[in-house]
Amino acid sequence: MMQTTEKKPLTAAQKKQRTLKHRAWLRAAVQLMFFIAMPGAFVAGFNGVKQLFLRIGHGEVLQLDSFTLSLLGLCGFTILFGRFFCGYVCAFGSLGDGVWWLSGLVQKKLLHRKKQFQLPEKAVRRGQKVKFVVLAVIVGLCTAGVYSRLTGWSPWEVFSRLTALRTPPAGFGLGIALFVLILIGMAVQPRFFCQFLCPMGAVFALLPVLPFAQLHRDGENCIPGCSACAHRCPVDLKLDEQSLRSGECIACEACVGTCPKGNISRWDLALGKNFWLPMLAKAVLFFIMGVCLGFCRFF
Repeated sequence: MMQTTEKKPLTAAQKKQRTLKHRAWLRAAVQLMFFIAMPGAFVAGFNGVKQLFLRIGHGEVLQLDSFTLSLLGLCGFTILFGRFFCGYVCAFGSLGDGVWWLSGLVQKKLLHRKKQFQLPEKAVRRGQKVKFVVLAVIVGLCTAGVYSRLTGWSPWEVFSRLTALRTPPAGFGLGIALFVLILIGMAVQPRFFCQFLCPMGAVFALLPVLPFAQLHRDGENCIPGCSACAHRCPVDLKLDEQSLRSGECIACEACVGTCPKGNISRWDLALGKNFWLPMLAKAVLFFIMGVCLGFCRFF
């Protein structure tokens, strides 16, 4: 008679690793769903910014058109739930995560690197300011009435056409070149475009986020010198920062499962043991809003 071997209970470290994998796979699944269903959400929001300042520059009356509603919807959702759009919905951000993951796989398997190459922290912190300059330049060009005369240079227009399964037309050489350079940047730094160049990222970083939607860290209960949450953060953010950089948080929650003492909290994370419930609830809410605003390509 064969004896059945009892499975050993998982250690705390093994449970933590399993939870981290489950979080990562669930987030990837949500990102893939939005990438397929709503790849144009970023462009719709950006067009809202563009139309707003084009009208201001021309002295026209502001109108509540579809692009303006898209911008208001994205900004309102960000104020209520943090930068969930950046962490889970934005197709450009999801592309960056995919390129970064693939780059790490290549470096590990082919180049035999134990640690994935990325930019130094000082360079990252300085680079994060560039997107505000990009936003200011775009706003200035729109207000001056120059932006509408510029064609073929926008990398996000190139990406928008590719996600719609259309090739960029002739005259988009500069935009294609910039898009390729962004892809290279995505391979050497997580969230390269989001951190350094995204004009919508600059808008979201400037928005106030309601206190209940922010992640909080119990610093007094932390292990001295740990910094596990900061090392895991794709945007090199410390949760106790009260400066303008606090807006850099893309609500990916990578830090939540990393903390060895479970010191990172938010009201919805304490609703139950199912970590996936708040994530899916916000995804469903955004999907409903996106359908109403016309983001979904299938409705």
